[in-house]
Amino acid sequence: MITLLVVDDHPIVRDGLSGMFARDPDFEVLGQAADGAEAVRLARALRPDVILMDLRMPGVDGVTAIGQLAKHGVESKVLVLTTYDTDSYVVPAIEAGATGYLLKDAPRDELLRAVRSAARGEAVLAPSVASRLMHQVRQPSAGPLSERELQVLTLVADGKNNREAAATLFISEATVKTHLLNIYAKLGVSDRAAAVAEAFHRGLLTPGR
Repeated sequence: MITLLVVDDHPIVRDGLSGMFARDPDFEVLGQAADGAEAVRLARALRPDVILMDLRMPGVDGVTAIGQLAKHGVESKVLVLTTYDTDSYVVPAIEAGATGYLLKDAPRDELLRAVRSAARGEAVLAPSVASRLMHQVRQPSAGPLSERELQVLTLVADGKNNREAAATLFISEATVKTHLLNIYAKLGVSDRAAAVAEAFHRGLLTPGR
């Protein structure tokens, strides 16, 4: 069972999300928070697997809360769920440590899959978010995958999760996550499986290497 904390300043949104997940036996909603400060307090006490985090909230906003969670060593995965997909929201949230970034108009099934992926430590991006990141890195000096990004992608193709890849390369999980987000943006994909498939298609990875 995947445990959740739902964070949003609108009670209707919190109740709607909580009710949706409560109807699925694979999930348990441990609590709700109306702002970032309450989210950090509850996350430290409840230690949910995944935190659904809104960004624009009164007081402590979502990006600040994500940074505070990391500072306090809370290992819960943060999946941003917001109506905003502009660079001014996307990049700071990911840099702060968000595992994924979805928009509130995402279909129910997509949201459920995203939470399951986030619980496994996999990065999840809404297509529009992936496109924005891809546009950011599409510069002459940043087009090809770097040697480190290829190393990370090779480990992903071998079935390694973020923690295992980090241990193999002697880097942090957060660094692996950052490399994956860069890989998604450069390849124009939004998840691990698509990244591996696209890498094989482009000849970046070779079967049976």
